[in-house]
Amino acid sequence: MTSSGAAAEIVDRVRFGDDGLVPAIVQDAVSGRVLTLAWMSRQSLQRTLAEGETWFWSRSRGELWHKGETSGNTQSVRAIALDCDGDALVIAVDPHGPACHTGEESCFHQSLSGDVQQSFAVLGDLERVIASRAARADPESSYTARLLWKGIDTVCKKVGEEATEVVIAAKGAEREAVARESADLLYHLAVLWQATGVQLSEVARVLAARRAVPAARDGDR
Repeated sequence: MTSSGAAAEIVDRVRFGDDGLVPAIVQDAVSGRVLTLAWMSRQSLQRTLAEGETWFWSRSRGELWHKGETSGNTQSVRAIALDCDGDALVIAVDPHGPACHTGEESCFHQSLSGDVQQSFAVLGDLERVIASRAARADPESSYTARLLWKGIDTVCKKVGEEATEVVIAAKGAEREAVARESADLLYHLAVLWQATGVQLSEVARVLAARRAVPAARDGDR
């Protein structure tokens, strides 16, 4: 949540349209998936900043609305970014349920041409599923829960085994097998992250920081 003084300063930086609204692109903070496009007024942005959950302006009803007020599918705000012209927002959230009224995770689920899904958005979904299994699943019926119950040594052993399988597939020039074994490795790596308390966002930050290092200082990575 943001203090009233800081919130007022942030809101003053936004260029609202003649209708008093600004478009807000809502994005899953973990997977990067675009969840919805909504509209914000000064008041809805202020409430979002103050309460830490998304509030929008309904153009059809002409009123403020709190995302998840009736469905329970609220969105906890992690970050808000303003575009270079100051007239559009990106809001990174932790969604607590589907973003779309149809029950789909994203409002952008109707493909018109090509595939707009981000390739590794599935890793964010996987992280949430594994966390859910760790918290509630029975080790007798859940492979994920069973791995975590057995402990870090077992998880590390599985990561090593799956990494070896990827190498074997690659050495054999088996393209489909490389993809399949890589998926197994990523799953078990995500289980290892859960076991060690590491979040996908932490791994992403490390990769982003390395990418930001000039090539002359960081080789050809």
